[in-house]
Amino acid sequence: MEQKEANLFMIELLSEWDPLQLGNDAYELEIVDCIQAVHTIDHPLQLARKIQSIYEFSFEEVIPLKECEKIAKKLLAIKKNASCQLL
Repeated sequence: MEQKEANLFMIELLSEWDPLQLGNDAYELEIVDCIQAVHTIDHPLQLARKIQSIYEFSFEEVIPLKECEKIAKKLLAIKKNASCQLL
């Protein structure tokens, strides 16, 4: 899987995630910020905290860290799969 394809998978995953029940199309900017974070953070808990802060900043609501950690692990798995394919 190439990086571009991995990014598309991440966009799809985050687009389907509706943690605040606002509708799947409510998170465009947050999705971009989360994907940028995935490319700089490799630890699931650190990424989960970053994701949590991105959504909290935009919507002034806190998503439970456990939910953020689940999505963070999925995003990092996509990233890892892409990097393994590039080697």
